[in-house]
Amino acid sequence: MGTDEEADGGFGVETSLTRLGRNPRAYSGFVNTPIVRGSTVLFPDAETLESRDVEYTYGRPSNPTTRALETALAALEGGARTFLTPSGLSAIAVTLLTFAESGGHMLIADSVYQPTRRFAARVLKRLGVEVEYYDPLIGSRIAAQIRQNTKLVLTESPGSQTFEIQDIPAICRAARGAGVPVAIDNTWGTPLYFRAFAHGVNISIQSATKYIVGHADALLGAVTCDEPAAAAVASTHEALGLCANSEDCFLALRGLRTLAVRMERHWRSGLAMAEWLASRPEVAKVLHPALPVAPGHELWKRDFRGAAGLFSIILKPYPKKAVHRMLNALQIFGMGYSWGGFESLIVPFDCTAARTATVWKPEGPALRLHIGLEDVDDLKRDLERGFAALAGNGTV
Repeated sequence: MGTDEEADGGFGVETSLTRLGRNPRAYSGFVNTPIVRGSTVLFPDAETLESRDVEYTYGRPSNPTTRALETALAALEGGARTFLTPSGLSAIAVTLLTFAESGGHMLIADSVYQPTRRFAARVLKRLGVEVEYYDPLIGSRIAAQIRQNTKLVLTESPGSQTFEIQDIPAICRAARGAGVPVAIDNTWGTPLYFRAFAHGVNISIQSATKYIVGHADALLGAVTCDEPAAAAVASTHEALGLCANSEDCFLALRGLRTLAVRMERHWRSGLAMAEWLASRPEVAKVLHPALPVAPGHELWKRDFRGAAGLFSIILKPYPKKAVHRMLNALQIFGMGYSWGGFESLIVPFDCTAARTATVWKPEGPALRLHIGLEDVDDLKRDLERGFAALAGNGTV
């Protein structure tokens, strides 16, 4: 086994996932990087204390466990450096704060994760930043919305509720021509299925809570940057005192080892469920970009290597009470936020009030589903039970 830096060279991604972020020779042959806890790091002498010429100076910036995850994610993403944060939202926040400037302007996709909108409204506005939301389908036309004082374009593809696929290469070309960096919330695609830096993005954000950890047992965020963006993000990350828990980083490293096989299962099962749901009489529309009939499918096919297990459906018009009957009848699908774990989840949503650049007018109630690792036939039977209750024919 070579060093962490050598581990990715020349190997396929599945092999790299088993090797990155670990060096058994450094830990008496143990295959996994151990959990290192602690704040204080002792210096060997006064001269070293003064020069700080050691790998670790304090527990907050990094330790062997967190460093292992940082280097692994940077290699997987194809970026220059990764910064870890305590959650996906904090990863978004540190990115936005890096480019926040009084009198500055930011462009954010209208389909963005709703906590991102809350951060923009509650924090960026107070700092004097003007946030403008744009149509996620704008593509190269975003050039017309970039101003002299635009500091950042934040994308999310697909949107985490309504699943619009953005033309990221076109947006990046327009932004690069104006000297504006582009960031993406790449949690759905992961480094496996969307190669952000290859498409021109400067910063790739992961809610590692989701597929990286993969088992619904840790909260974690990651910001991976190209070389120009890394210095700016590093300064903000350090100033905010952000750090990730070693135990959570260990769980994320463990999750990396099975990421490829889990993502393949989420993709195949999710698509099978989407196709089945598209045939159901209760469903008006399925919002899954890997479906050939879905809006944005051609962009997904061009830019993505696979799909996640997260998508949405629009039911035909049913009253809220009927939808509640449906949800309460389910035995396998859980009702809960987050996604990316082994378990299947379902939640209703309505983003009508959140949209400002676009209009959200579904035909009926909207549900977001995460397809986990369960048997697909069992999941279909569970939803059949729910649909029976939706129609008033089932029992709860």
